[in-house]
This record gives sequence, structure tokens and C-alpha cells, in this order.
Amino acid sequence: MRHPILLAACIAGVVAVAGCGKKSGEDTVTRAFQDVNVVDESNLNDVMLTVADPNEAVSYFTRTAQENPDRIDIQRSLGKSLIRAKRNQEAASVWGKVAASKDATADDKVDYADALIRAGDWAKAEKTLDSVPPTHETYNRYRLEAIVADSKQEWDKADSFYEIAIGLTTKPGSVMNNWGYSKLTRGDYQAAERLFGEAVKQDSTLFTAKNNLILARGAQREYSLPPIEMDQTERAQLLHTLALSAIKKGDVETGKGLLRDAISTHPQHFEAAVRSLRALENAG
Repeated sequence: MRHPILLAACIAGVVAVAGCGKKSGEDTVTRAFQDVNVVDESNLNDVMLTVADPNEAVSYFTRTAQENPDRIDIQRSLGKSLIRAKRNQEAASVWGKVAASKDATADDKVDYADALIRAGDWAKAEKTLDSVPPTHETYNRYRLEAIVADSKQEWDKADSFYEIAIGLTTKPGSVMNNWGYSKLTRGDYQAAERLFGEAVKQDSTLFTAKNNLILARGAQREYSLPPIEMDQTERAQLLHTLALSAIKKGDVETGKGLLRDAISTHPQHFEAAVRSLRALENAG
């Protein structure tokens, strides 16, 4: 008979303890859910900046920025998403606001300069880079310095900045491609070929570097494909590029042969190569 009384007393004790700790418990739960929300938001932001549709990401960050106008991290994400969506003028405007913020960092100014270059405002981009402290030595900063120097045909400065940028990253493929293109525009085809080759070695997925490598070889009348990694479709496309280079150099018969190779190599119908070959044969 005493057991129900003891049980009731125990339950009462539990309720009393729970009642005393109710406020503390609610605070703990609230903090816990706040932490979860922060993690969830961070993960969602990462997804939006990497794999989400660029314009959907812009809509998401635009809405989030309107709801949190004081959060510079959201403004940064909005600027990055606009870059991904190739809405460069809007991106430059957003990054300008970020760079002017009291909480702005040197990286923000570099990102602002990047957006300005994409938007075609080279003068403001150079001025923005000049405002970055010289002690801020990052890959992105020197990559942009090199691009600006290139635009002004300041070749020695460009080479110096490209070299520094390469030393500041573990993935130099894309900047090697940029440097190679700079050499290509100067007519230094051998140096361009070497840099494009290094870019492809660093990142075999860089088709632009592969295509530029072919352009550099074609400019030297080297009409064979180099021993680089490529699939069948890429091989056909590169043969097409080489054919057009040969034709541009006046080596028309060589170009025709390369076009035929491109057509037979491509796993599907290669309309661009077929059209080029037909035009040459009709002209001849």
C-alpha cells in the first residue's frame, strides 16, 4: 500500500524539479535550436554558392539580405552569387557597398576589384587594387594585378605578378592559362605553349587551356596534337581548332585534312567542322 504513495511522492518531486528548472530548460532549448539554425543556414548558404542555380542563389541572397540588412556576410554571398550568374554590373555595385563598409576587409576590396574587371571598369579596378595594403599578399590579389598589368601592356609587371600568384596557390592551372594567353597575345608562342602545357598538367579538365595550347602550336605551324589527356570529343574539337589555325596560316590542304580527321573522330555529327570543310571544298 505504501508503494503508490512513494510513487506519487517521486512524481511530485520530479514535477517540482522540472518546474524549478523550466526557465533554464527553455533557455537551453532555445540556444540549442539557435545553434542548429546557424548550422543549417551555413550549410544552405554553401549550397547556394556552389551547386544551386545561380539565379536562384541570387534570389535567395537578395531576400536574405533584405531581411538582414546589417549582415555583411550575406552581402558578400550576394556579390558572389551575382558573379556566378554573370550579372557583373550588379555584382560590382554590391561589392562596392561591401568594400565601403566599416567591417570591410582587404579581401573585400580584392573581390570588389574582381567584380569591376568583370564589369569592364578597369580604371576603378586598378584604383581599388592600389588601395589594398601591400602586406596583403594573396593569390587572388596578384592574379588581378597581373590581369590589370596585361590590359595596360605592362608586360614585365604582368610576368612578375603572374609568377607571384602561381607561388601562392596549390592549384595554379587557371592562372598559368591566363599567363599563357598573355604570352600568346604578345606573339611569344613558345612561352605560351609551355605555359598552356603546364596548365593542362596541373588541371586536365581545363579545356580552354587545351584549346589555347593548340592555338599556340598552330601559330608555329605545328599541326600535330600534343600528348595530353583528352576524350574523343575533345580530340575532335582540338583537331578542328588546329585545322582553322592551319587555314589561317594559308596551309589550306593541311587544314582540310585536319577537318576530315575531326569529323571522323567526333562521336557524333560535327556540324561546325562539316560546314568549314564544305565551304573550303566549294571555294576550291
